[in-house]
Amino acid sequence: VSRSIFKSEPTQARGSHTSTIPNSEVPSYDDGSTSFSAADAPQIVRNKVPMRRKLLAPNPDSEEPFDAKEAQVLPQIFISNKTYTYDERVALFCDHIIGQCSAEDADEAISFYIIEKLASKRTWTAVWKTSPEVLLVNCDIGDLPFVGVLVDVNCTPCEGKSLPLRVSISVAEPYSSNIANLPRELVEDVLREHDYSVPILDVYPIQGMGADVDNIAEYLEHARFFYDFLWRDWDDEEECDEYAGLIEKRIQLYYDIQDGTIPGPISERYRKTLEEYRSKRLDLTKFQTKIRGEALPGEAVECWKKYYEMSMLCGLLKFWEDLRLRSHGPFYPRIYKRRKGQRTSGRIVTHIVAQIMTTDMIKNFSADTLIQQHDSLSAALDSCFSGDTVVVFPGEYHAVALASLTDDITIKGEGERKEVLFYSDPSHDNFVASKASKVMLMNLTLVQHGTCDGIVVVESGQLTLDNCVLKCQGTGVCVLTGASLVMKNCEISGAKGAGVELYPGSIAELHRNEIHHCSNQLAKDSKGSQGGINLKVLPQPQLKLTDNHIHDNHGYGVTILVPDNLYKASEDLEQTASGDKNETDYLSKALQKLSLEITTNKLESNTKGDIGLLRKMWVNS
Repeated sequence: VSRSIFKSEPTQARGSHTSTIPNSEVPSYDDGSTSFSAADAPQIVRNKVPMRRKLLAPNPDSEEPFDAKEAQVLPQIFISNKTYTYDERVALFCDHIIGQCSAEDADEAISFYIIEKLASKRTWTAVWKTSPEVLLVNCDIGDLPFVGVLVDVNCTPCEGKSLPLRVSISVAEPYSSNIANLPRELVEDVLREHDYSVPILDVYPIQGMGADVDNIAEYLEHARFFYDFLWRDWDDEEECDEYAGLIEKRIQLYYDIQDGTIPGPISERYRKTLEEYRSKRLDLTKFQTKIRGEALPGEAVECWKKYYEMSMLCGLLKFWEDLRLRSHGPFYPRIYKRRKGQRTSGRIVTHIVAQIMTTDMIKNFSADTLIQQHDSLSAALDSCFSGDTVVVFPGEYHAVALASLTDDITIKGEGERKEVLFYSDPSHDNFVASKASKVMLMNLTLVQHGTCDGIVVVESGQLTLDNCVLKCQGTGVCVLTGASLVMKNCEISGAKGAGVELYPGSIAELHRNEIHHCSNQLAKDSKGSQGGINLKVLPQPQLKLTDNHIHDNHGYGVTILVPDNLYKASEDLEQTASGDKNETDYLSKALQKLSLEITTNKLESNTKGDIGLLRKMWVNS
């Protein structure tokens, strides 16, 4: 490591196009915060109209840089009007491009994806965009994001796997640029120095060249999107068994920022940190290129300083991305395992989990049921595809795979629910975690030991718990933003936090459950006790409660968690006229805004009462 930080690296970012993430890329909210948007990308990558042309200012000797013919205006580059959904981007990047590739093979996968399309059209006209410092020295360029020149592109040299992918270019006729007095001789000299070869992501096909070239332009845009938003410089420095799963989570992060799921101030802070990291990395790389031979003591100290600053920002970004970035802070490790889907044959299998299988065990199955027997729950879960059912016979089981349920399966116990016991693995943060569209757990007992987070975490999709006993040690059931929980005839007890915790924008239906002896913190923490059910209200979760028994919890039976400044604006206006508002007024206001259906429930013996507000400072920056 001590030697590696002094080695110079290419100064271009991975993918070698000129894009960064400037402020212009991030649209503003009404409150002044910002967020990424696919439509508002940086001009340097996707300027939709010809840029206002600039003139080079005279050099310090007050002489014109060249006496040359003025360049014509650049034509419009091709911009696709298509918008891509989360599912479409996941299918493109995770299934089609990345597939089973590791991070270190990502460049090759992107290059292969582009080369596949270039075969349809080898020559076309484009705008070559490069950083101003490549062409201009001692010139007043102001806020000029790039220098653009119209070029003819020849893709023939793309054969092979040299990375980053490069193409041959030559200055096109008529000579055109976004700088009116940019000398053509200067452009020719620079291209000659580079053997008329540039990274393919630095060229942008122009409009009106036919469907084949338009398709090439779209492929290049996808590649730029990958390097701008999904690739991280540290990816190929670490081992990741599920790189496609990691990319899927970054796509989710992109859309969470875009649609406001992650609040504007938080996304702005993240964006600035990522931008600062990239700046520090580029600064370190440039410093390394200046070192000739062995580093002098002063150079070594400065290099270590820059490396340390970059590493600290890298660690912070990894912490944010590996955990959940939300307004209330980081959450649990994400599920990186990818969904298998159904078998190619379309067949559905019933998996029997038992040490010994007898004919009596399968007497209730139909004659055409496909059955596979397993000695362990882990083996059964590893063999599952979407649509399968796992039938577990009485016994005690452990299965790490319960922490990453990605396919639509049903897991049900046979016999009494108290006889089918699942125990958590203390070495893992989660016990049961799901991101499948529809998972069902039936007739089971979950016993949590050692895992620090929720006994059940619904990361996305819908999870159904039917006739289950949940013996908690950490938090109870956590339903994250956008996820859904259906819980019927279950019993939850012993959670140190809330028995059921609903994150902003989640949905839950609870019918005929018993939730008791939860939020059992020390007495000194009683003020923050979250009770039996805890709802975070921005944006509002949806909760339907029917025939539940919620009792003997530390705190309220149902706790509504609100930011401490939620009603502050109206408070200041109303206090003078109506006096101080009491907590009942705020509770009434909160209940009016929430999507709650509470009927025929029994709430009793909860230390603070049936339903109440808990105010808490939330992160705003």
